[in-house]
Amino acid sequence: MLEIKHVSKTFNPNTINEKKALKDITLTLNEGDFVTIIGGNGAGKSTMLNMIAGVYPIDSGTIVLDNENLSLQPEYKRARTIGRVFQDPMMGTAADMEIQENLAFANRRGQKRGLGWGVRKDEKEDLQKALHRLGLNLENRMSDKVGLLSGGQRQALTLLMATLKKPKLLLLDEHTAALDPKTAKAVLELTKEIVEEQHLTALMVTHNMRDAIAIGNRLIMMHEGRIIYDVQGEEKKNLTVEDLLIKFEQASGEEFANDRMMLSK
Repeated sequence: MLEIKHVSKTFNPNTINEKKALKDITLTLNEGDFVTIIGGNGAGKSTMLNMIAGVYPIDSGTIVLDNENLSLQPEYKRARTIGRVFQDPMMGTAADMEIQENLAFANRRGQKRGLGWGVRKDEKEDLQKALHRLGLNLENRMSDKVGLLSGGQRQALTLLMATLKKPKLLLLDEHTAALDPKTAKAVLELTKEIVEEQHLTALMVTHNMRDAIAIGNRLIMMHEGRIIYDVQGEEKKNLTVEDLLIKFEQASGEEFANDRMMLSK
């Protein structure tokens, strides 16, 4: 479903602030793969997701999604087939628009726009059913402005919007990191349910090592712009946090030093 071949990215090249964010990354995902990504600060995790989404142009290499070369496509074109949930709960929704209006936009992703009612009656009924699964009673608040929702409610809504029209690829960039533990757990459970039900292909960046081991069928570890460890199947299921720390030290030649990830063990 996704093929990343020899992708590199350097920010501020030939300046004192030069940063080699990705170094010859190669990664292939099969349809239905749910891959968790871990690594220290500056490892290239979010940069890789941004390259796939088209936020920044790649310097070299190719990115192919479902046999379509995305390498030179602008971000808005890639958004037709790529769903994304950000770390900041405020980024995935329009605060001044109603809940139903946000959902209607998501429901029409990739379609031609025309003149007509913002939310049709039959469409509203479908959107209410979709909202009901969140268990947040939002189906009875369809006309409320999204800005009135809590961070957790907005993130759950963003996740629903990103998957309302089944994307070919779902990108999750530490999407529970800004939430309180209880809400983060609920959003993560919802994520697992949706990915499994829709058989989505997904990449999830997380700072929580336990979540990285428990969720999905594959785990990759990044360090200084490279993938240094790639594990899946039974081997992944049998991993422990201590195993990951040892693997990091073996692959990188240095001790793992990331306070936030160490605290989330």
